[in-house]
Amino acid sequence: MLVEFVTSPLIVHGRCQTQQMSVEMRHAFVGAGGIGGLLAAALARAGADVVVLMRAEALERYGGRLIVESAVLGDFDVGVRAAPGLEEEVDVLWVATKATQLEPALELAPPERVGDVTVIPLLNGVDHVRVLRARYRNVVPGAIRVESERIEPGRIRQSSPFLHVDLAGADTVAAELSGAGIDCSVRADELSMLWQKLAFLAPVALATTALDGPLGAVRGDERYRRCKDEAVAVGRAEGATIDESALRALERGAPDEMRSSMQKDVAAGREPELDAIAGPILRGGTRHEIPVTGTTTLAALVADRAGVQL
Repeated sequence: MLVEFVTSPLIVHGRCQTQQMSVEMRHAFVGAGGIGGLLAAALARAGADVVVLMRAEALERYGGRLIVESAVLGDFDVGVRAAPGLEEEVDVLWVATKATQLEPALELAPPERVGDVTVIPLLNGVDHVRVLRARYRNVVPGAIRVESERIEPGRIRQSSPFLHVDLAGADTVAAELSGAGIDCSVRADELSMLWQKLAFLAPVALATTALDGPLGAVRGDERYRRCKDEAVAVGRAEGATIDESALRALERGAPDEMRSSMQKDVAAGREPELDAIAGPILRGGTRHEIPVTGTTTLAALVADRAGVQL
């Protein structure tokens, strides 16, 4: 299950009341799981030209349709084309993989084929933007707040009462998402957008995974509280503007029974996004001489539980 968070929008385009729209943009998705599959299906239902890029083994299991059970968009299924790589002209390339799967997934979209296409990543952390900009010419970072999971190939379950995307530009794409029924905002400051998300996600993901409990069981833990403060301090030292009142409101609204996607990954024996989520705080703490003992302790516990190197 993927649980990702962003802050309140600065510029809200609003939600379209109809499900069909006239579009000309062409979208390709690298990653058709809980996030990519949900957005691909929503855009395809609204009339967009969508293709999902899949490796050979995934293509064999894919039946040509995305089936969605969504608390926000309703239940529907829609035909969506699949391809073994980027073989056609598109306007937008969405990158919606986990950080641990990013490098091999990008082989599906070679830089020479992507060219000047708008590349929009929806990943946790901040370091993926640098990686993508070293490969592609036109990267517009994004962030998503949703609880969504792929329960089997081609089948997506979105259970949260919220579905919101922030984009650091790409107004036309934001309008198209709105037309597909997805609340979308455009943010002027991409660094602040990414750190605002990380300042909430990091303590939740690290504490629930390290202590193997839901959010309600870790809220009062001193290591969780220190990690929150450290993420804010490092983000600000990196140049981000972080709205602490928005963070507190987001935390108050998060249910006690919530479990993070990192926690679920470790429980299932999958590699956690430890470097993507804890790494920016740990490295930034060293760079700016900010103590990050809470984050360090939680990250070490996660690494030990997952059997990975920190």
